Amino acid sequence: MKLRLGIPKGSLQEATLQLFSRAGLEVYTSARSYFASTADAEIECMLIRAQEMARYVDHGALDAGLTGLDWVVESGLEVVPVADLIYAKRSRGKVRWVLAAPEDSPFQRAEDLAGRIIATELVNVTRNYFRSKGIEVQVEFSWGATEVKPPMLADAIVEVTETGSSLKANRLRILDTVLESNTQVIANKAAWVAPEKRRKIENLALMLRGAMQAQDRVGLMLNVRKEHLDGVLAVLPALKNPTISTLSDGAWVAVNTVIEESEAWQVIPRLKEAQAQGIVEYPLNKVVI
Repeated sequence: MKLRLGIPKGSLQEATLQLFSRAGLEVYTSARSYFASTADAEIECMLIRAQEMARYVDHGALDAGLTGLDWVVESGLEVVPVADLIYAKRSRGKVRWVLAAPEDSPFQRAEDLAGRIIATELVNVTRNYFRSKGIEVQVEFSWGATEVKPPMLADAIVEVTETGSSLKANRLRILDTVLESNTQVIANKAAWVAPEKRRKIENLALMLRGAMQAQDRVGLMLNVRKEHLDGVLAVLPALKNPTISTLSDGAWVAVNTVIEESEAWQVIPRLKEAQAQGIVEYPLNKVVI
């Protein structure tokens, strides 16, 4: 059994390959090929633009793939949403498709753009957005560099942003959010009902989610006398209840937990003050919840 998996080529590619590596599955790519091999002999990969991923998964050329929710919605195709993976090109957050107009324009809200030209790569979603508001506009497909089109080539744009910095640099003002999006694992319907392929896809999603959960988190191990345990537990901002184990010396227990890496700087000294000993901070590869 071979699972045909689509990896998004382009802006998400590097972040996706890094996520797979943290999950324990190395993907080996070549600058001269759209095909990639993996350390798992049962998974073969193909690099596909995120905009096209849903189409190839829906048609069965791919069993599963990673792409943005935005491109799934834009395609209008019915694929199986397997898992949400909240990461983008630069950050771990969602991205937004926003309606934006020049800062010095009179446009303050979507209704002000009636009869105007809107440039975007997300044509169907944009049309549906304005249609839902009862606003007639002309939506034109943009091949790229959408931010530079207003005011000469378009009155406003619908463009994706993580931080809004590119829009500000081009003197554009956000009027509204059209769609929030994040990366998804999607599957072909036929592959999803095939037991072996479904198990493989679910395991892949599990490991990718685990790698995401481990990002920016660390593990903590420590020993503490039982009479001081409550004080130590009061300090710990645990992911869930920490694991507590009795040591060979019955007066002591071992505590294991997971915390945000940024919290360790303040938490570890407070644990020492609460009488914890043998405190060990260690990196995490995956956290499976």
